[in-house]
Amino acid sequence: MEPSSHLVPGIDYPRTFQEFDARFSNEEACKEYLFRLRWPDGFVCPHCKTPGNPWTTTRGLLHCRACQGQTSVTAGTVFEGTRKPLRTWFLTMWFVTSQKNGVSALGLQRVLGLGSYKTAWAWLHKLRRAMILPGRDRLNGIVEIDETFLGGPEKDRIGRGAETKAMVAIAVEVRDRGPGRIRLQRIDDGSADSLIPFVQASVEPGSTVRTDGWSGYANLRGMGFNHQVVNIKQTGRLAHEVMPKVHLVISLLKRWLGGTLQGGVQVVQLDYYLDEFTFRFNRRKSKARGLLFHRLAQQTVATDPTPFKNLVSCPKRKQ
Repeated sequence: MEPSSHLVPGIDYPRTFQEFDARFSNEEACKEYLFRLRWPDGFVCPHCKTPGNPWTTTRGLLHCRACQGQTSVTAGTVFEGTRKPLRTWFLTMWFVTSQKNGVSALGLQRVLGLGSYKTAWAWLHKLRRAMILPGRDRLNGIVEIDETFLGGPEKDRIGRGAETKAMVAIAVEVRDRGPGRIRLQRIDDGSADSLIPFVQASVEPGSTVRTDGWSGYANLRGMGFNHQVVNIKQTGRLAHEVMPKVHLVISLLKRWLGGTLQGGVQVVQLDYYLDEFTFRFNRRKSKARGLLFHRLAQQTVATDPTPFKNLVSCPKRKQ
């Protein structure tokens, strides 16, 4: 992924909505932007993997000169099969990234004038799947880890889902001026079989992992981590005083779920709401909201399409 330091504001990404509106005023401008994000070093045929300049058919398809195969700039991406204008998708990405706490499906439907709540809901879930990509750098330094319960009886207007609480593991880097980066994951239970894989996937070996005295973390020291166990009862202090960073994140997460999303989150889709919260939290200090738009757009072309039926009923995502 292109580092932020190499991106030029106003050229690689819009700085304001006025710049956004002028730059992406039509479909061709949106397609050209996606083309540059998908093939920054020039077109490579997805069929035969041959680089070269394709010619464009009358239907707007990219025709490979080597294998004669055809593709489009949206094929194999979040936007595959869409019947809506790309400009509307771009507006959605702008609203999602420019609003500090995000936007609900109902709010998106209203601001874009979409014909149905279902469309807005599906679009947001497709974009959530692009917010976190595999292969991220793991957390390092001192990392606080704890678990919490989220959810409860709720009724969503899409799908049926499981109306039960879910356990979520949280890992937070400890920094001098507040929390650093975070990792969140829905887990089956508080056993070592659930917690240890989460720690291994989230934290760099050699880091200091700080937890309470729960037995599920007992084997961390033998797995290459410096395990600091905090016995909260013995300290005579409250949990949020002993491990403040992770409890702050838990509090903010619950406030976001109950505020922006008004608690309308089903457990079956919880993984992707956690991804959105992680995307936002880890970029909360970014001064350029347009850069967040660029990052999300960049990740949409690297994310496979998801049929609606998979949005409605999805298994717990594996890390």
